[in-house]
Amino acid sequence: DDGTRNFAMRNDGNPATHAFVASPEITTAFAIAGKLTFNPKTDALKADDGTEFKLTAPEGLELPPKGFDPGENTYQAPVEGEEASKVAVNVDESSNRLQLLTPFNKWDGKDYSEMPILIKAKGKCTTDHISMAGPWLKYRGHLDNISNNLLIGAINEENEMTNSVYNGVKDNFGAVPDVARDYKKNGVKWVVIGDQNYGEGSSREHAALEPRHLGGVAVITKSFARIHETNLKKQGMLPLTFARPEDYDLIHPRDKISLVGLQDLAPGKSVKMIISKHNSSEKIEVELRHTFNETQLEWFKSGSALNYMKETLSL
Repeated sequence: DDGTRNFAMRNDGNPATHAFVASPEITTAFAIAGKLTFNPKTDALKADDGTEFKLTAPEGLELPPKGFDPGENTYQAPVEGEEASKVAVNVDESSNRLQLLTPFNKWDGKDYSEMPILIKAKGKCTTDHISMAGPWLKYRGHLDNISNNLLIGAINEENEMTNSVYNGVKDNFGAVPDVARDYKKNGVKWVVIGDQNYGEGSSREHAALEPRHLGGVAVITKSFARIHETNLKKQGMLPLTFARPEDYDLIHPRDKISLVGLQDLAPGKSVKMIISKHNSSEKIEVELRHTFNETQLEWFKSGSALNYMKETLSL
């Protein structure tokens, strides 16, 4: 087990199912022995006649000596110029597994003020917690449908539960994706607060696409897994970290968050966050940091890396 693949519900939605990563050889040995506690190096097996024997360690070539068969070349070069603009991708609108992507909106040039916290994630929050696999993978080609798994595996600090967060619009608790959709429907931008190494594990793009699709604008953490941090940037979101990691503890999940001075966002320059406490008029100013370079800042301003590429290619 590599520490990121084994947790409840990942494979089939069943909380009793856990998954472990193992080599084909050790998996075969377990299957022959019929138990996971079998150690092929030391344990013996019993034949039908009662005699005991041990498995011989597998051996073979790591790679084919003549290399791999390249197979048939099926590459088709894309059309260019005016012909490219005539190409249409037709997707059945009633499909629940395929959906054409709609470009994300550009940044409007304004600060983000008094935003609710969708969830303050406690402890480990991998990309599997953010966008669970298993039965959800059939929706990989349909962003809106797969977004119904957004952060359903993350632990909410407020109640120590998964998939249960406060809905500031309805003043009740609901599933994370449902609350995010309520915010989006009402034009309310939101943020996520995370712990250390947020977004570790599988580098799946949906873990960044989904929060952006459902109206999120920033993820603020103690630290990020590098690939997920970049993926968030590519989708036009703001991955930000606490200059003082202990400031994570200043935030209650029902506080409101403002990000100010974004017009002056620049490489190496801190971002000011203002926490509006939910139970008083107190406001706390916190320093945040980022790792945007000049090009990545253009992704944010354009709404996504794809938007920026389209803009620059059409010049």
